[in-house]
Amino acid sequence: MKIETTFTEAFGAPATLVRFTPGRVNLIGEHTDYNGGFVLPTALELGVHTAIRAREDDIIRVASVSFEDIAVRTLGDPASGHWADYAVGAVTEARRAGWITHGVDVALSSTLPIGSGLSSSSAVIVGVLKLLRDLQSITVSNVDLAIMARRVETDFIGMPCGIMDQMAIVLARPGEALFLNTHTLAYDLITLPDDPVIAVLHSGVHRSLAEGRYKERKEECDRIKDRLGREDICRATMKDVDAIADPRLRRRARHLVSEQTRTQQVANALTSNDTQAIGPLMIASHNSMRDDFEITTPELDLLVATAVREGALGARMTGGGFGGCIVALVPRARLLPWRDAVLKHHPQAFHVA
Repeated sequence: MKIETTFTEAFGAPATLVRFTPGRVNLIGEHTDYNGGFVLPTALELGVHTAIRAREDDIIRVASVSFEDIAVRTLGDPASGHWADYAVGAVTEARRAGWITHGVDVALSSTLPIGSGLSSSSAVIVGVLKLLRDLQSITVSNVDLAIMARRVETDFIGMPCGIMDQMAIVLARPGEALFLNTHTLAYDLITLPDDPVIAVLHSGVHRSLAEGRYKERKEECDRIKDRLGREDICRATMKDVDAIADPRLRRRARHLVSEQTRTQQVANALTSNDTQAIGPLMIASHNSMRDDFEITTPELDLLVATAVREGALGARMTGGGFGGCIVALVPRARLLPWRDAVLKHHPQAFHVA
């Protein structure tokens, strides 16, 4: 069903503005974005369609193709753990910024699997913020818009995330990778090769960052920062890492510092069109997430192993961890037989992009 139809059926009048906002997949650079490191995401052709219409009162109504109920809130209401919180949070942030004084009706339709680690929540937030910006003819930079979107996640939703998702969704386009320095927010857009191609498979294990394990890793990183006396863990040295007495924190820091190097190496390989160098770095990244950062699952580990065995140049878990997707680099001519062979071994998994 088209988003325009969903909106009209839910609210009895057509939307004023409609927008598509892509999801993202991170090629490499995991859990580095809230530790001052490099990340390398790219936009997907999948994403979230949003539609909006201004109201004359202080009511916010949110409808979704994926849910039967229509959420009704009032401007100023806090998050409630409801699926509509991401859209409501974006409206709340726009009000905080002085963009709006009245409520809105919003409709959502997503082609991104929920709990996939492909940033469906950030796509909703960015999409609604962009609609509110356009609705009110506001001038705001892409970086500032991304910062606002992150504030919705951290302050309204209560999820201590980094800035990668929001920056990738605002800036990147399919066919380009965003090489982002999350410490300075400086970035480059790198054209991706036509061959090999990027493939995304869902493990069949759905994840929720709010369940606590993502927050646990964030808290561990905060403890590492205290021990190192610096916010940008990713720019520490292996000598600094080796000096951390707590073995668990030492493993966490080792992943972050080594992932920083791998991410820069993949960006350099893409720039120089040395795609053969990327695969081993992706595999090393997955192994680091499995052994040092401990955010993979048995299903993800097996899926990555099968992906490589069946012909991927490299593969790794992508996203916050504890379920969701893998990203693989696959020769274009082998993509369909590779996909079918992998899914034959993993019937619970499915192709995403």
